[in-house]
Amino acid sequence: MQGVVNPTGYRETAADATQVTAGVACVWESALPAGAEPFTQRVVPDGCVDVVWWAARGLVQVAGPDTGPVPATIGPGDRLVGVRFRPGAAVLALGVPADAVRDGRVPLRELWGDGAERLAEALAGAADPGAVLAGAVVARAAAGGPADPLAPALARGLVGGASVREVAVGLGLSERQVRRRAVAAFGYGPKTVQRVLRFQRALRLARAGRPLAEVAQVAGYADQAHMANEVRGLGGVPMRGLL
Repeated sequence: MQGVVNPTGYRETAADATQVTAGVACVWESALPAGAEPFTQRVVPDGCVDVVWWAARGLVQVAGPDTGPVPATIGPGDRLVGVRFRPGAAVLALGVPADAVRDGRVPLRELWGDGAERLAEALAGAADPGAVLAGAVVARAAAGGPADPLAPALARGLVGGASVREVAVGLGLSERQVRRRAVAAFGYGPKTVQRVLRFQRALRLARAGRPLAEVAQVAGYADQAHMANEVRGLGGVPMRGLL
């Protein structure tokens, strides 16, 4: 909520060159001191997939692309370490299309089998679990072969406000092919990709201090009322609540 400070010490580290090649956006960590009150963070759709290690649970799980807000509670003494993929970039590391984990919190063992159990053991004893987790997903992505080369162009076209038909023509695809590729890469159909990426652009602009009327125009909404409806639909609260 507005005015509430996140007490978990959340921090991100930008991906290095090798990680970027595998589609990683960042490595992040969050921890809550022992004795603190449990903290619940509103996680809103961003088009990304995260692979997350919950230290207290000894569990590695996949947080799939969300279509609405999801509360995530961290308890006192808990520590989370995660690798976040760019939108459309997680498929090779997961081994399944992104829509298979949409709106899900899926144990990694369901996708990697025994490899996930070995990873959890390695993380428990690691001095730098972020590096271990990132190394594991990078290696898995490399073994998965080349990513869909059109996923970045799909994202650029859709967030730029082009219609699905216009994006299809620009890429030399049919509208049906655009939909199939979008669902596999992002976990969403093209229209939802547009909504989520536009929503995230609006959040970035608003956090930078831009007036909301200007944010609506620059982000590509019809007007401020349109933005307000979309933000509430995807974020669960008005823009000022998210800020």
